[in-house]
Amino acid sequence: MIEYEAAILDVDGTIVRGDELLPGAADGVRALETAGCSRLLFSNNPTRGSDHYGEKLTPYGIDVDPDTVLTSATVSAEYLAATHPGERVYLVGGERLEAILTAAAVELTSDPDAADVVLGSFDRNFSFGTLWEALRALEGDVPFYGTDPDATIPINEGEIPGSGAILAAMEAVAGREPDAILGKPSSVAAAAMDRLDADPTKTLVVGDRLDTDIALGNRAGMETALVLTGITDRAALAASDIEPDHVLESLAALETLL
Repeated sequence: MIEYEAAILDVDGTIVRGDELLPGAADGVRALETAGCSRLLFSNNPTRGSDHYGEKLTPYGIDVDPDTVLTSATVSAEYLAATHPGERVYLVGGERLEAILTAAAVELTSDPDAADVVLGSFDRNFSFGTLWEALRALEGDVPFYGTDPDATIPINEGEIPGSGAILAAMEAVAGREPDAILGKPSSVAAAAMDRLDADPTKTLVVGDRLDTDIALGNRAGMETALVLTGITDRAALAASDIEPDHVLESLAALETLL
C-alpha cells in the first residue's frame, strides 16, 4: 500500500452536494489529517474563489486554508493575468467570476467588438442575446478559453447546466473549439497543483468525475480514487475508458487507502 504524502480533493460531489455536507465527508478529511497527509482542495466551480470553501466547510469542523484551495475561477484568473496582460477579456460568465478576474488584474470589456480574448463559463443569465454577442466577440482568431468542461453541476435538487453546456453553444456558433480549457483536467490545472510540493507518485487525487478529477490525476502521474457520491455511477464507470486506481462509495471510505 502506498504511504501518501498528499491528497487533492474535489469538492462538489465529493465533500458537498449543493449546500449540504455529504455523509462521511468530514470523517474522510479527518482520516487524511490523522495520516499526516497535506491537502489541496480543487473545485471546477467557476463562481467561487479560494476563500469560499473555508467559510462553507468550517462550520462542519473542516478547517481550510485559502492558500490550499484552487478553483477553475482562480486558475483561469491567474492564467489570463500571466499570459494576456493588458488585453481586454470578453467574459461569458457570472458576476462572481467577473470579480475574481478583476481582483487578479484581468482587464474586462463588455463590448464584444473590443475583445482581445474570450472566456466562456457558467452564466445563469445566458440567453440568445448573450450567444449573439459571443459570436461577435469570437470573430477572427481571437483566443478562446473556457473555465471548465463540466456540462452539469450537482445541486441539492439534482443537476443544472454548467460551463460545458454554455461552451458547447459558443463552439457551435463560432465553428471552433476553445483553444484551451483552464480548469481540470487541463495541463494548466495540473501545473497549478505544483504548489502542493509533494511527490506525484505519493499523491492521491479524489473526485466524482472521471473526465476531470480522475483524468487530471492520471495526467499528473498520481494515484486516483473515484467516489460514487456525485456525477459518476458504476454504469458510467464501466462504460468509460478512463480508469481510476480505486473506487470508493464515499469519502468516508478514504481511510481504507491510508
